[in-house]
Amino acid sequence: MKEAQANLVVPVVAALASLWALLSPANSLANALLLVALALVALLKPQQWVRALTLAGLTVVFTVLIREQSDDKFAFYGLIGTLLSAALLKVPTYIKVLIGVAILFVSIPLAGLGNSLFLELGVQVAIFSALALGLNVVVGQAGLLDLGFAAFFAIGAYTWAIFGSGQANNFIAGNHFPLNPWLFFVFLPIAVVTAAIVGVLIGLPALRLRGDYLAIVTLGLGEVVRVLANNLDHPINLTNGPQGITPVGRPPVDWLINILNGLGLGRVYGRPIDESITYQIFFYVLALVVVAIVIVVNVRLSNSRFGRAWVAIREDEIAAKAMGIPLLPTKLLAFATGAAFSGVMGAIYGAKQTFVNPESFTLNQSIFILAMVILGGMGNIGGAVVGATAVTLLNIDILKNLSDQLNTWRQTGFTLLGYNFANLPTQLEPAKYERFVFGLILILMMIFRPEGLIPEQRHRAEMEEARLEAKDEGKLQEGSA
Repeated sequence: MKEAQANLVVPVVAALASLWALLSPANSLANALLLVALALVALLKPQQWVRALTLAGLTVVFTVLIREQSDDKFAFYGLIGTLLSAALLKVPTYIKVLIGVAILFVSIPLAGLGNSLFLELGVQVAIFSALALGLNVVVGQAGLLDLGFAAFFAIGAYTWAIFGSGQANNFIAGNHFPLNPWLFFVFLPIAVVTAAIVGVLIGLPALRLRGDYLAIVTLGLGEVVRVLANNLDHPINLTNGPQGITPVGRPPVDWLINILNGLGLGRVYGRPIDESITYQIFFYVLALVVVAIVIVVNVRLSNSRFGRAWVAIREDEIAAKAMGIPLLPTKLLAFATGAAFSGVMGAIYGAKQTFVNPESFTLNQSIFILAMVILGGMGNIGGAVVGATAVTLLNIDILKNLSDQLNTWRQTGFTLLGYNFANLPTQLEPAKYERFVFGLILILMMIFRPEGLIPEQRHRAEMEEARLEAKDEGKLQEGSA
């Protein structure tokens, strides 16, 4: 479609869908059409000002809808999609900033006051975005396949959990623990340093290997950390073993409760702001701040000599060594950087959950994080965030909602296209097959879009070159035949 046609079609579809959705807030079809309008903004490529105005308008509409219907998941997904579209598409920078601030600090918190699930989803997306960005440094930029990345997440969580609870009294005399909850902010940089040091210690033996051997060793070392956390309850009780550590302290939020009530948000919440919702808002904002810092560090590193050295090692290790790049120190820096990002989010996760145990840091967690990087596009910062958002929402919310919907249709005998859902097998629950779903997604990605949803520019060029070569070879074979 030509640009002039796109300039007309996109705003018209968005306006009609918005009008229908506002007049019928509970209409799922109208909300679905809004999501289609959002997709057209990216697919039809209108002019920047048309795209910017359409995204701004959709932001307002989704915010109104989610305030009117506190359980409107379509509106929430629309806000997330609008935010990602504004960040990744060609839109004036000031529009990106305005839409980003409006959605992250106005729309989603307001939605969370009506339904705390939205704040919980926001926190989880932010946590896993930082983890995906950390693994993206290791796998996407440096080309080092790490299957034990959840170990660094565990290191950060246990760093605060041990001292932010009474657990440390088991091996340090004096009954000085738990520490003052305000020291949580001091332990955030401590978790960064601790995870980075562990990353270096794990990387020293592992990074002398390459390819599949490196993947196997990192998998084993990641499991070693989990097994240690599971068994270090004797002879000295460091981690409390499989029972985990609880309650883990978190900083007081009385000051934030006063601020929120002073802003009149109690009227939006329906009652005076309490500690429960305040902690949700606190960890949501804290996680966003950390993700913003991680993105800035990622961008700076990508454009630095270290980032160029990582790419050189990823592309051709022998050539990189011949050009004078010290392989082991450069790889260790990548490992330490990714581990540091994971460590700080581990500390936040431990404080948010007030409970830490080894089962939160299994191999499955590492695989999920790797799936986020592959799905989004290895080496691309925006791709890692998109992949983390998609996988997290699928895992936590979408598959469970789909299972609930199928159960409802099964119980009510709903009929669609002649099929009665009462006959649907009871074993068919998508939430139980999340690993199958993610495996299928990865297989389809490898077949149809191996570079990821938002590929790095170099990867995109390589894949395009490979496709052209394959096409030329096919023509030569046809000519010779």
